[in-house]
Amino acid sequence: MYALHDYDYHLPERLIAQNPAAQRDGSRLLHLCRNDGTLAHRQFHDLVDLLAPSDILVVNDTRVVPGRLHGRKETGGKAELLILDYGEPAFAEGDDERRVYHCLIKASKQAAAGTRIYFAEGLVAEVQDFADGIYTVAFSAPGSFDDLLGRIGRMPLPPYIKRDAADPDDADRRRYQTVYAKAQGAIAAPTAGLHFTDTILNRIREKGVTITPVTLHVGYGTFVPVRVGDIRDHRMHEEWFSISTETARQVNQAKDEGRRVVAVGTTSVRTLEYAARENGRLLPGSGRCDLFIYPGYTFRIIDAMITNFHLPKSTLLMLVSAFAGRKTMLQAYAEAVREKYRFFSYGDAMMIE
Repeated sequence: MYALHDYDYHLPERLIAQNPAAQRDGSRLLHLCRNDGTLAHRQFHDLVDLLAPSDILVVNDTRVVPGRLHGRKETGGKAELLILDYGEPAFAEGDDERRVYHCLIKASKQAAAGTRIYFAEGLVAEVQDFADGIYTVAFSAPGSFDDLLGRIGRMPLPPYIKRDAADPDDADRRRYQTVYAKAQGAIAAPTAGLHFTDTILNRIREKGVTITPVTLHVGYGTFVPVRVGDIRDHRMHEEWFSISTETARQVNQAKDEGRRVVAVGTTSVRTLEYAARENGRLLPGSGRCDLFIYPGYTFRIIDAMITNFHLPKSTLLMLVSAFAGRKTMLQAYAEAVREKYRFFSYGDAMMIE
């Protein structure tokens, strides 16, 4: 269960969702009981019935930043840039108009230190350093950097979602964002949360379920494939997280009372498990999470999770396999393929309990 090929499966390309469902809660929901491997085909709005009044539902309130920028170098060549750590204030310099961030840059050749890239509305980026595939870049803006980025930046969709860079991305700005997104900083959406509507959240609260947030700014690691034959040799990129004192109190109270903790998305799972102590207590605080969960891991907090369908050989597939069992999970995925579920970020969802 530690070989990378153990997490491969066949997925027809036509099942990779290129657009979200017409309605947020219009997606399908594959319900998996991990104890016996039974499956049920449902709609996402059925989630309300699957939750118990005593449950606590933990969501990731990170907000995706439109941090993909298209510009030109001084030589005239095209350059595409993606800001990786927008949510980490340690990388901001004093005033609002000048920021320093880590970035990915796609250009015809590697951008050397001192290279300037020019974007719309007077935004200029200057490369300061390059290491391990990541650039350190200083931005200068004529006015508020945040406002300018909001106007000219594009949503950083995963590479398997195809878009023309010249087309407006208004639809993706709305739908590649959860309705409860609050804390700016992610370069990818916590996609299990994309299915929730205010109506469903209100119905869940009315049932008695406690909904509480954590923050994990989904980072560069979400796009990095596992390149080692033995998955135990893979190293996760760090992602900034925060857990409030109130969230920790609510989760710990639920565990003390024997109530279920249901995580929305693998990002919420990793955040909670990273901050959990060996005695099962959740600690509040913030920092950088690099937890890699794969089969053999002992969960301390999570009792159930809501998640999307993940890429073959991905760390996310390994995480859900650790929770439900590798064979059980791959059988569930095979059923989803047979039933033509929609996969990945804009695809359908699973409830695993």
